[in-house]
Amino acid sequence: MKIDWTSKLQHLLQVLAFCLALAAIQYAFQPDKPYGPPAVYSLFIGTSIWAIVDIGRHLFPSSAETGWPKGIAGLAIVVLGIAGGYVLGNFAGNQVCLQFGLYGTGGPPLDRQADLRNSILITVMAGLVGCYYFYSVSRSAWLERKMGEERKHADEARLKLLETQLEPHMLFNTLANLRALIGVDPVRAQGMLDHMIAYLRATLSASRTATHSLQAEFDRLQDYLELMGIRMGPRLAFSLELPPELAQHPVPALLLQPLVENSIQHGLEPKVEGGRITVSARREGEQLVLEVADTGVGLSGAVVVGKGFGMTQVRERLATLHGADASIDFRAAPQGGACTSIRLPLQA
Repeated sequence: MKIDWTSKLQHLLQVLAFCLALAAIQYAFQPDKPYGPPAVYSLFIGTSIWAIVDIGRHLFPSSAETGWPKGIAGLAIVVLGIAGGYVLGNFAGNQVCLQFGLYGTGGPPLDRQADLRNSILITVMAGLVGCYYFYSVSRSAWLERKMGEERKHADEARLKLLETQLEPHMLFNTLANLRALIGVDPVRAQGMLDHMIAYLRATLSASRTATHSLQAEFDRLQDYLELMGIRMGPRLAFSLELPPELAQHPVPALLLQPLVENSIQHGLEPKVEGGRITVSARREGEQLVLEVADTGVGLSGAVVVGKGFGMTQVRERLATLHGADASIDFRAAPQGGACTSIRLPLQA
C-alpha cells in the first residue's frame, strides 16, 4: 500500500506537540522535579508508539472507511504499539538522560519503584487517546470524501436532468419554426428541413457529453443560425468571434444556444427590420467571458429573457457546475439591443 508521507509527517508533529503537553502536565503536578526527564521520556515513548501503530498498520489489510486494520489486527497493532513503544521509549530515554545528566548528580534517570506504575498508566492512557484520535480523524476524512462523492453524483444527476429538459425544448422550438414556414414558403421550408436534419444529428451527438470544446459549441451555433437564417431571411445577420487560443477550451455542451434563441425570439423577431447577433469569446484574467449581443428591441424584453426557460436552464447549469465561480449578466448593449455575458473560470 502506498503511504502518504506528508500525512505521516503531520501526524508526527501532532504527536510531538501532544507529548510535550503531556510532559508539561506531569511537571505541573511535580514542580520540585526537573522538566527535562519527563519531556524526554514522553517524546521517545510517544514517537515509538506512533511509529509502530501509524506506520505498522499499513502492513495489514485495512478498512476502506478508516484506513486501519480490520478486526483483531486493529486491536493487536494498538496493543503492540503501546507495549513496544513503552519499552523502546524507556530504553532510549534512559540512554539520553544518562548521557546528558538530565537528573544531575543526585540520582538515576528514573526511580522505578516509585514511578513505574504511573509511567505505565500514563503511557496506556495517552496511547489509547492518541490512537483513537487518529482513528477518528481517518474515519472523518473518509466520511468527508464519501459526502463529496455523493454531492458530485447529485450534481451530475441534476445537470443531466437540466440537459434532458433543454434538448426537447430546442427541438420543439425548431419544429415550430419549420411548421410556420411550411405554409408561407414550402421551398424554403424544404431547405430548412434539410438543414434541421443535419443540425439535429450534430446537436444530439454533442448533447450526450457534459462538456465539449468552444469550437464545437460555436460550430453548433453556426448550424443553428444558418437554420434560422432560412426562416428570417435578410432580417437576420450574425457573426461568431472565437479566438484560436480559446477554441479547445472546455465548456458545458449547448450552453450558448438558449441565449441565442432568446436573442432571436425576444430581440430580433419583434423588430420589423430584424438585426444582428454577435457571439464572442475572450479571456479576462483568469476568467473566460462568453457574450451574446443583439441589436434587437433591447430591454423591453428583459423580463421575458431574464426569466425564460432558456436563461433559467443556463443559470442553473452554471450554478451546478461552478457555483459562485460562474455568473451570468443580462444588460443593455452599447450599440442598442441587449447583451448577455457569462463568466466562467478559465481552465487549463
